[in-house]
Amino acid sequence: MFNKKIQKSLVASALAGSLAFAGSAAATDLKDLHQANSQIQRAALQSQEKINTIYEQTQELLGEYRVVVVQTENLKVYNDFLQTLVNDQQRQLDSLQRQMDDLENTNKGTVPLMFRMIDALEQFVNADIPLRTERRLERVEKLRELMERSDVQRSEQYRQILEAYSIEMGYGTEMAAFQGTLNFEGQEITVDYLSVGRLALTAQSLDGKAAWAYNKETKGWEKLPDSYMNSITNLIKMSRREATPDMDRVPLFAAE
Repeated sequence: MFNKKIQKSLVASALAGSLAFAGSAAATDLKDLHQANSQIQRAALQSQEKINTIYEQTQELLGEYRVVVVQTENLKVYNDFLQTLVNDQQRQLDSLQRQMDDLENTNKGTVPLMFRMIDALEQFVNADIPLRTERRLERVEKLRELMERSDVQRSEQYRQILEAYSIEMGYGTEMAAFQGTLNFEGQEITVDYLSVGRLALTAQSLDGKAAWAYNKETKGWEKLPDSYMNSITNLIKMSRREATPDMDRVPLFAAE
């Protein structure tokens, strides 16, 4: 009977020890579970923060990408525009080059022509009546000097040659009087010259007592009769606008 009590006591003690151990183990597992859960939550929170950071960075990169795309499209449009300008400038350069080539070919024909025009002008002055001959030959010489200047354009050189021809044409249509010196029979005489176009060239002494006319056939001066004195005096006054224009006579030498 006593032994049975002892056994029951031992069994009860064993059960109590088992329950105590089991309770202690259960408490330890629950604590670990709470710790593990806390760690999981912290890890989840950290993961979410990383996700949020990555998302924000992704949005920033997406915004930058869109800006780059827009800039790239703008640059493409601008580059296409610049290429259009470059192509147009190239066409202009090609056109200028063709014009320069044409101009060079033109100059090869124009320059000799201009020199021939100057030579012809000089020959004409020397063959013409002695009307302001020195001044006209000086003009021809200036044209030759002009042709040697590299700083003067061909167009300007040609213009001045045409202007010289125009001046020569004017001598054939104007009536003019001017003072000068006449060499007659070895004597230098100060006279009033009178030119009526290229029809007549006369000279009269300043005292109005002698007059001469240039003979284009003999290329010399001939003294005029006194009957021409009043006419030449009147024509000189008319050319100087000192008298009313009127008809009068001048000596003409008709070709044989």
